[in-house]
Amino acid sequence: MCMSERILILCTGNSCRSQMAEGFMKSLDPTLDVFSAGTAPASRVSSKTIAVMKEIGISLEKAYPKHVDQFVGESFDYVITVCDHAKETCPVFLGNVKQRLHIGLKDPANATGTEEEVMQVYRRVRDEMRERFNNFYRTILLPYRG
Repeated sequence: MCMSERILILCTGNSCRSQMAEGFMKSLDPTLDVFSAGTAPASRVSSKTIAVMKEIGISLEKAYPKHVDQFVGESFDYVITVCDHAKETCPVFLGNVKQRLHIGLKDPANATGTEEEVMQVYRRVRDEMRERFNNFYRTILLPYRG
């Protein structure tokens, strides 16, 4: 039996996309060690993020933003950035990393419009995030798990 993969998902604020991705990965496989963090963490996880994840049965009620610095001394099998413009806005993690990946999506926090229009953007990002992380799990993680 192989050891569980350690995955760090990075973004800037750690309040939307990286929290969604962490929730998806933990729901796909509870044996994974999954964490998320940001370079400039928000004060809390976005209430809209919590709401759209709850709609599909994933609770982020106890989630909170974390600073990437708390993970610097740790080793990870995968570090995944989720910022749409990774080179400009996402952190670079200098810890011990076997593989770096980028699964970029637009930040739903930048959505404008009515409350319902904004929620639709959060849902669209959530659904795309779910599809892309399911694909990562099926095509990259599962084939190598013993």
